[in-house]
Amino acid sequence: MPARRLERTRGELSRFLKHHRSKLNPSDVGLPLNGRRRTPGLRREEVAALAGVGLTWYTWLEQGRDIGVSESFLLSLSRALRLDDAECCHLFLLAQQRPPPPEAHESVGVPPLIQRLMDDLTERPAYLLNLRWDTVAWNAAADRLFGFARRPGPERNLLRLVFTDPDLRRRLPAWEEEAARLLTQFRCDQAIAPESPALLTQVEALKSLSPAFRRWWDRPPAGERYAHGIGAIRDEPHGLRRFRHERLIVDEYRHLWMVVYFTEAEAAG
Repeated sequence: MPARRLERTRGELSRFLKHHRSKLNPSDVGLPLNGRRRTPGLRREEVAALAGVGLTWYTWLEQGRDIGVSESFLLSLSRALRLDDAECCHLFLLAQQRPPPPEAHESVGVPPLIQRLMDDLTERPAYLLNLRWDTVAWNAAADRLFGFARRPGPERNLLRLVFTDPDLRRRLPAWEEEAARLLTQFRCDQAIAPESPALLTQVEALKSLSPAFRRWWDRPPAGERYAHGIGAIRDEPHGLRRFRHERLIVDEYRHLWMVVYFTEAEAAG
């Protein structure tokens, strides 16, 4: 990177850190307010203590000095400054010229307008998946189809549902084809972060829960197409329903996708 651009980026990083430090009051982060302060916000030593990093190292970073910092340093700093996901991403881009790692946002909040958008699709199932394929949000139509709300958090993972839930398997007339296509798509998504501890843990858990998953993970079925959702499912009182799907990017850095279901008649029309 040219020296002039590096100098500009360090200056932007310095202003970014000072701005977010000045926005926080001690009471916001559980610190006592002792005496009067000359300037608003937290002191550098308070930010460093909250983040668990060295004061000198943090001071140099805020001053725009030419130093390198680790991923864990930036994640700790992001938490200490109460950065939201977009701000955390901006911090990483300024400091390391890359977005944060996917596992930095395993527990994500659902943007309110995205939930409202899904809720407005009253007759069309829609849900939100993260990189692990956990179902982190859904609308009423998807809940009627898959029963997300009545399941504990870990059981809302779409792959876990397909490979381990006997009731859902009974409702899928072409279970093997459905499961193989979804697994093909998941393997493709995993290539985004092949060393992610969260993804590796998920794969090992599914191997232990499902012999089919374990067998297909080691030897993927040949010739299977990708799929973003369930293609055919028996749904009382409607009988057999067939769907097509679109997967929309909600947040590319947090790897959040919305999967929207369309009936075959809608897709053809």
